[in-house]
Amino acid sequence: MFAPGEGPLPDPAGSHHERRIRSFQPRRSRVTTGQAEAMLKRWPDWGLDIDGKRVLDLDEMFGGLPVVLEIGFGMGEATAQMAAADPGTGILAVDVHTPGQGNLLGLADRNGLTNVRVANGDAIILLREMLTGDSLDGCRVYFPDPWPKARHHKRRLIQPEFLSLLATRLKPGAVLHCATDWEEYAEQMLDVLTAHPDFENTQADGGYAPRPGFRPLTRFEGQGLDKGHVVHDLLFRRK
Repeated sequence: MFAPGEGPLPDPAGSHHERRIRSFQPRRSRVTTGQAEAMLKRWPDWGLDIDGKRVLDLDEMFGGLPVVLEIGFGMGEATAQMAAADPGTGILAVDVHTPGQGNLLGLADRNGLTNVRVANGDAIILLREMLTGDSLDGCRVYFPDPWPKARHHKRRLIQPEFLSLLATRLKPGAVLHCATDWEEYAEQMLDVLTAHPDFENTQADGGYAPRPGFRPLTRFEGQGLDKGHVVHDLLFRRK
């Protein structure tokens, strides 16, 4: 779809990299003209493939700003809103959806959001092989795939193994912020996070948190609310 350097690769880490159950399915659906133009213009400077072959220098990439990792940003509207509202924080936004990558780059370009970088590929490889210890000031996981069928629960992102890896990359005191409108997944998230020795709930009652003002109401969230879904936010601090 794109020439080398002009856009994301279909499988940046290579299918040979490892055999592992993944929490996502790559989606390379149709890219609009505007998304492709944004990709061609901004990917060389603001995009990166998660190839597992190098360690990122976040200070250089974001000019010394504190950096929050966002895993799964959809079409990027909420990411762009948060970047605009907090230009003093860098957002390293990870997804595998090519139209969303192009859309976020377009939003960042049109609004002068120089504090956003778009990463294409597997967040696990990014965390494990391309980020150094205590390098992140926060992590956001908004509306991850709930994998509702019981036989697919092993594909859910928020698992003890993921949290153990993430904890090594978060600075002490950094906050992991999750949100979901899938009730059963919210309960699992709360149980897994509460039991993990590296995290503590920011809520004194040990439950869910009110939606923070900095998290925009997304289109996806609005669709869930229209269907009667209840959205749960979880804010846990790295010890």
